[in-house]
Amino acid sequence: MERLHRLSVEATDNGRPALAARRLRRALALLESAPEGGSAPDGGSAADGGSAVEGGGGADDLVARVLTSLAHAEAEQGRTELGMELLDRAQRRAPPAELAIVHAQRGLMHLRMGAGTEALRELDIAAPMLAGGDRVELARVLLNRSVIHLMAGRIRLARDDARRSAQVAHAQGHEVIAAKALHNDGYCDLLLGDVPAALAVFARVDRLYEDVNPGFRPVLALDRARALLAVGLTDEAGRTLDRAIDGFRRQRLMQDYAEAELARAQCALDAGRLAEARARARRAETHFRRRGSTVWALRAALMRLRGEEAGAAGRVARRAAELSAGFAAFDMADDAELARLVSVRALIAAGRLPEATAAAAGGVVVSRRASLEVRLMRHLAAAELAGAHGERGLALRRVRAGLALVHSHRGRLGSLDLLTGVAALGADLAAYGLTTALAGGSARQVFAWSERCRAQAFRHRPTRAPEDPATAEALAELRQLAERMRADEAAGRRQPGLRRRCLELEQVIRERGWQLPGVGPGLAPVSVGAVEEALAAGDQAMVSLLNVRGRLLALVLARGRCRLYELSAYEPVAEAARRLAGDLNAQAGRILRPALREVIEASVRRQLATITDAVMAPLRQALSGARGIVVIPTMGLSAVPWGLLPDLRGRPLVVAPSALVWLSAGRGREPYGPGGPPVLVAGPGLDHAETEVERLAAVHPKARRLIGGLATVSATLDALDGASFTHFAAHGHHERENVFFSRLDLADGPLMAYDLQRLGRAPGHVVLSACDVGQAVVRAGDELLGFTAALLYLGTSTVISSPTRVPDHVAEEVMTAYHRGVAEGAAPADALAAASAGEPAATFMCFGAG
Repeated sequence: MERLHRLSVEATDNGRPALAARRLRRALALLESAPEGGSAPDGGSAADGGSAVEGGGGADDLVARVLTSLAHAEAEQGRTELGMELLDRAQRRAPPAELAIVHAQRGLMHLRMGAGTEALRELDIAAPMLAGGDRVELARVLLNRSVIHLMAGRIRLARDDARRSAQVAHAQGHEVIAAKALHNDGYCDLLLGDVPAALAVFARVDRLYEDVNPGFRPVLALDRARALLAVGLTDEAGRTLDRAIDGFRRQRLMQDYAEAELARAQCALDAGRLAEARARARRAETHFRRRGSTVWALRAALMRLRGEEAGAAGRVARRAAELSAGFAAFDMADDAELARLVSVRALIAAGRLPEATAAAAGGVVVSRRASLEVRLMRHLAAAELAGAHGERGLALRRVRAGLALVHSHRGRLGSLDLLTGVAALGADLAAYGLTTALAGGSARQVFAWSERCRAQAFRHRPTRAPEDPATAEALAELRQLAERMRADEAAGRRQPGLRRRCLELEQVIRERGWQLPGVGPGLAPVSVGAVEEALAAGDQAMVSLLNVRGRLLALVLARGRCRLYELSAYEPVAEAARRLAGDLNAQAGRILRPALREVIEASVRRQLATITDAVMAPLRQALSGARGIVVIPTMGLSAVPWGLLPDLRGRPLVVAPSALVWLSAGRGREPYGPGGPPVLVAGPGLDHAETEVERLAAVHPKARRLIGGLATVSATLDALDGASFTHFAAHGHHERENVFFSRLDLADGPLMAYDLQRLGRAPGHVVLSACDVGQAVVRAGDELLGFTAALLYLGTSTVISSPTRVPDHVAEEVMTAYHRGVAEGAAPADALAAASAGEPAATFMCFGAG
């Protein structure tokens, strides 16, 4: 019996409650008649249900221990009522010395159901009873009590209990409990808003679980997904949750399974997939109600309400108010406030302003320990209520305060992945602020708000990427495999296993990057006056494009005036941009039959005409007096090769993610030459690469050339670090699915966008004559990711690259002419305009300052 009990505890520790229950029922059958019928984080943390009380005692003693452990195993499988009955039986059979174990287990079961008050009461009874007794059981009680404090937002108390639990567990040699306590310590970091620190702890815990408690890894995956949701990485969180859900289903951990489904509903809600959010939340709610997890069922019901369509506002308002009262009864302040705010926003949407005003007045002051989600929702609801009452100034102040919270949160993040992802958290606020500014009719105010809402990650410099052994080893293997894949491709071979391994390594490197801390406050938003002054100095006009509720708008700053234009529907222009990119790629580098070439050329003309008619024709008069043009594109229009449009051909043209990026790049630009000689790099497998570099060396006789075997990744990074001027003639690849590994092919493997984060100083001016690396993935808030964008984030003033393929002979001619112009003193945008004017297939663009 003792052996069966010990084995059942091991099964519980490994997240296998069904196996534990079978062993315990066998043990119980040997003691008395078998009963009929028939850990993990709760709210994001690790609890522990194993109870391995050893020692002598009679039959009652052993029966009580078996019943206590069986109660937990049954409850974990969803049979909570049976679990409570078993605990009552255990309490009647347990001798006084072991009543602490029963109280501890009952506390855990209340905890798993979300009943924090009842759980804390039971654990507070158990802890002093165990202080001079079973130290392992004391470590468990402290661990579970830390979870209750986490649920209630008492972070200091949670951390104290978690660290004390770890200390006791280490002293007793119980590494499973110690690992779970560290897990909870990391969750404290998450609740405090320090996502990189939380992810770093979770990475350590994952290695520990792999060694001592592999069955608990899905639980950790659930908390990692919650951390990723806290920085807007919805897709990555969803993939992580899918793996966790599979694990919970296999292990029959139904509470965790339902929590993961609820987190998956959050992913769908954040991505705008409302029907999926409702379906997943409903599924989770059903599981919670079966378990008797009332608080969790309330959370699922609230999530389901948040996924309702706008037409159900009245019903949503009533039900959300009821849920708020339900949460308050359980002393769940954050959840109660979130539900109340959902009710307030629904009342506003339904036009019931007196009721909304009354409901808004009934809120409590949101403390600093409240979740970022609640604080942002508070600002949004207040802004919407002020806007509904016609108080536009107050509405914009509340939006501004909310976006300042997002900006502060971003300051704690060092990875570009997280810096760009976090914009999604403030997407609703940004959209409301821009819509409110538009309603005011002031083009200058609209411009100021557009700059608050787009490409905010550029206000922060990413933290330099780590050079730790694990990352270095992954990078080295990735480069080696990429070289093998390139050789296989050239030989017509395919090895899918290599690609899978590359994806695994890329994920390892990304996750290491997520753990980088931020550098604190970033740049302030740019003023309209500063932009106008810089435009006037260069005789330029700026076109800033916006997509507002499916309508394409343009703000034009020219000759000291700011005007707003409504252009067209957004989607037809975006579709034309996608078709144009496909046509240009089909044209380049291929020998086409004349009939097919004519079809493609006709399509190129149609798409260019569509974009011209929608965007340039309405702005023609406003732009007529400007020598140069600065374009701030939006979303899918970031892929448009603007220099091909008839209105812009031959004119100095600059493309930038925002006015702030353009202005900052211009201020940081240095004249060609002071940083040392140009660097010219030729990659392998490109017939004209070395010829191109030799031709450019004639233009720049003092240039440093990296060709053949000299063009290694390390040598190139050394040369690129702080260089004033660098030119790459190499194959380029844009990786849409994992954009940080967009790359240039060099002698010993790829130079990846990720590698640029390892540079100590930004190169000043970079020319990429490779194909595709001017492309970008555009996230919420017009946040850009790609090889070109990575250089701009680093602080490079000017990048010349193309969003599409360019025929080899065109690239050679344009690049040679461009370099001659720059060497003679022309600004990059002027040199590129002159070099490209006679080449209809030249899609190179000048990004940054120009």
